[in-house]
Amino acid sequence: MRSYRLEEFGDIEALVMRTEALPKPGANQILVRVRAASLNRRDTMILNGTYPLAPRAGIVPLSDGAGEVVAVGDGVTRFAVGNRVTGSYFARWIDGRMHPGVIDQLGCTLDGMLSEYALLDEQWAVRLPDHLSWQEAATFTCAGLTAWSALTGAEIPKPGQWVLTIGSGGVALFALQFAKLMGCRVAAVTSRAEKTERLRALGADLVVAAAETLEWGMKLREATGGIDLVVETGGPATFAQSLIASTLHGRIVLLTVQDRNGKSVEIPGAVYQRSLVTIGRLFVGSRNGLEAMLAAVAAHRLRPIIDKVFPFAETREAYRHFQLGDVFGKVVIDGA
Repeated sequence: MRSYRLEEFGDIEALVMRTEALPKPGANQILVRVRAASLNRRDTMILNGTYPLAPRAGIVPLSDGAGEVVAVGDGVTRFAVGNRVTGSYFARWIDGRMHPGVIDQLGCTLDGMLSEYALLDEQWAVRLPDHLSWQEAATFTCAGLTAWSALTGAEIPKPGQWVLTIGSGGVALFALQFAKLMGCRVAAVTSRAEKTERLRALGADLVVAAAETLEWGMKLREATGGIDLVVETGGPATFAQSLIASTLHGRIVLLTVQDRNGKSVEIPGAVYQRSLVTIGRLFVGSRNGLEAMLAAVAAHRLRPIIDKVFPFAETREAYRHFQLGDVFGKVVIDGA
């Protein structure tokens, strides 16, 4: 089988395709024929050597992938040959709170999905909705679950409340889609005015182009009466405006704390001292959360937004395209 491995960190040329022996599943393991995989920001951080969790040398990258089970080992009870599955980001985190014992991640400390076949413990995988194509099914593990966790974590927003999304990457668009499923109103901030109509087509009730309205926080606050929940994916560049946009008792789920240049989020005291906003953090989610999200996706027949699909042999080009940062949805790599 063919697999990509990161033999070094810091250079796209270190992402190398290798031909390897097809593994056989051991006890409680499943062998998955990977039909598609997708990229997340953490994958470029791992490639560049800037990810907080140290990756294993020679790792097969990517947490997100989808395929069918082609073989099972002794003792497997959760899956059968032919089942459509995806992996869980934190493979060992089943439910409850995150703790150091469940920190292992697919595509970082455990071999991921950028391979023709993936060998997974049966506890590391979940079933996929039948209505999704392979390309669509490969997009939910990281960005989808992150958005879902942001919306269903400490306090689920009520129908009619305002949710703010920032940008047009995977997490932002999933957050927009999930918020609309929950009956919320969505304000979206985009860097470019030409994306405005595409965001409205997805259901955004209010769209602001940041390039045209630099002080968009006050504009949103005045237009909405204050944002109830911000899914804050912009980090240092947008945090102050998100805080200004928020209602007095709003919530900000902070997903990006540092930009590519190493600048960290700073809380502007002059703004925050007039606010009772709660600022929280999260790390993707558990396997049970992934299953709950996919159940909602199946019930509503939701489909993710895909920016571009690359052949398996053009994986480096997929990384380069993703790193340009001007995507609308997910960047997908077809299975070999």
